[in-house]
Amino acid sequence: MPQILKNILKIFLPFAFGIGILWWMYRDTDWNHFVDAVIHQMHWGWMSLSLLFGILPGIIRALRWQIALAPLDEHPRRRTCINSIFLSYASSLVVPRIGEVTRCGTLKKGDGTSFTKSLGTVVSERMVDSLVIVLLTVIVFINQAPVLLNFLTESGTDIDSIVHRFTGTGYLVTFLCAVAIVILVFWLVARFKIFSKGKDIMRNVWAGITSLKNIKNIPLYIFYSFAIWICYYLHFYIAFFCFDFTSHIDPIAAFLIFCVGSFAVLVPTPNGAGPWHFAVKTMLVIYGVAEQDAILFALAVHTIQTFEVILLGVYGWADFNMQSKFPRPTATQRDSLASEKSN
Repeated sequence: MPQILKNILKIFLPFAFGIGILWWMYRDTDWNHFVDAVIHQMHWGWMSLSLLFGILPGIIRALRWQIALAPLDEHPRRRTCINSIFLSYASSLVVPRIGEVTRCGTLKKGDGTSFTKSLGTVVSERMVDSLVIVLLTVIVFINQAPVLLNFLTESGTDIDSIVHRFTGTGYLVTFLCAVAIVILVFWLVARFKIFSKGKDIMRNVWAGITSLKNIKNIPLYIFYSFAIWICYYLHFYIAFFCFDFTSHIDPIAAFLIFCVGSFAVLVPTPNGAGPWHFAVKTMLVIYGVAEQDAILFALAVHTIQTFEVILLGVYGWADFNMQSKFPRPTATQRDSLASEKSN
């Protein structure tokens, strides 16, 4: 298959898959009611607070990245790291999973940081993130399982009725999401094998992966790792107070819904569009939210949060270009400035 066709498919298929799920979920939506609900029923003060916690994870992730790069003798500026994070989020809206490459490329261009070393730290970062979210999911599921079963019993909602609500198309969507995740895993493994053919490149990547063992401040790195996910959760949970029909859901139940949505984002669509909506809507329905209200919540929150990602990407791009007009001082210049200050 020609490379240009492969590139087109890598962009088109995730979009087509996400749009297909969105069309199926929202095919019967009353759009006049949706617009009216967002404008008149949504509590925008809560949404503004939620959006604040959409900015913090990127900043904290940049701080953690600096800690991981330090053992490799790479010291990019904090501002460059933050801009690269914001740009990576926005670029993944266009081509899913390209954010990691964008991050490292921006750092290379802005501060001369080794692309392969920084890519290695991103790989280790993803491993840590995966470990944290799996750990939190297991804890919250163990805590929430009895509460969820009790809720279903008291509300008269049994497993059979939930299964009946799950139409054939719902099962198909779930199956396709699972297949998409499996394909993504195999694709990443294949790309890694191809990437590893260059010994020097692989050596730098491996140095980045193993840089965690040389981090000086491990407690701070762990703190940042949990803080990122706590901010993501608050970004999601505070949005529950934007609508009266979701404001009653308690924090632990919301965390379980958040975890399910986080795993749905693994499906390679732009910003998880489609699978995330489906997962969050399904969980809200299980917790007693009317289906149309659950659909409205998923669409409104995801749309606004995606728009925030775009704005942060634009900010990151503009600030990075402005920053480029003032190149980073060389090591010699930095030593000279430090010497002048000490005198």
